[in-house]
Amino acid sequence: MLAKRIIPCLDVRDGRVVKGVNFAGLKDVNDPVTLARFYNEQGADELVFYDITASAEDRELFTDILEAVASEVFIPLTVGGGINEVADFERVLNCGADKVSVNSGALRNPQLIEDGAKRYGSQCVVLSVDIRKVGDQWRVFAKGGREDTGMDALEWIKKGEALGAGELVINSMDTDGVKQGFDLPLLTAVSEISSLPIVASGGAGNSEDFYRLFQLPNIEAGLAASIFHYGEVKIPDLKRQLTEKAIPMRIV
Repeated sequence: MLAKRIIPCLDVRDGRVVKGVNFAGLKDVNDPVTLARFYNEQGADELVFYDITASAEDRELFTDILEAVASEVFIPLTVGGGINEVADFERVLNCGADKVSVNSGALRNPQLIEDGAKRYGSQCVVLSVDIRKVGDQWRVFAKGGREDTGMDALEWIKKGEALGAGELVINSMDTDGVKQGFDLPLLTAVSEISSLPIVASGGAGNSEDFYRLFQLPNIEAGLAASIFHYGEVKIPDLKRQLTEKAIPMRIV
């Protein structure tokens, strides 16, 4: 069985890592380069870097900060924010990214997924989806969770897979920052309609939340931010606890 992955997330705004609750009320956390170095040393399996206001501000991702972060890590680095055309893939990959996360840009132009997969391979294309439940439907939100697209999230995920995405990051806006556990109903629904590896994001509060998460099919990774940033959960301890419960982990 493949080892499950533990992935810290750096949400970067104006050159600083920030974190909020339900995609709102963002507070300053730390310098992204300092955190990247720390997580590399702590044994994180991957690192995610999101320039969270690039799409809303209609600008390119800040590559100088990305280059500084990439220089500190020797684990796979996924980068997203302001990815609107294939040239943006080239730019962030040249800065040290291993995978490129598409979100709002792909919603505007789904062909971006296929074009990126054809040029760089599906393993390089990560479809990140910000999802909130509206009534009885899971809806896709764009521009860092600011805009309700009205699209059905499960249908969009199916389309993204058909176009060549190689991995999914499922961001639950309802559980983001709440620390009451991952959105298991949403993740179960996604796992039932997609065969892609799923990275779950939003809601981690303790090690037990990760254990429950990894009972679901197709869930290959748990992504979290504040519990790691503030030292509430330490990655070496989390991995040891999960290993003791027979969850396969990469131990450094």
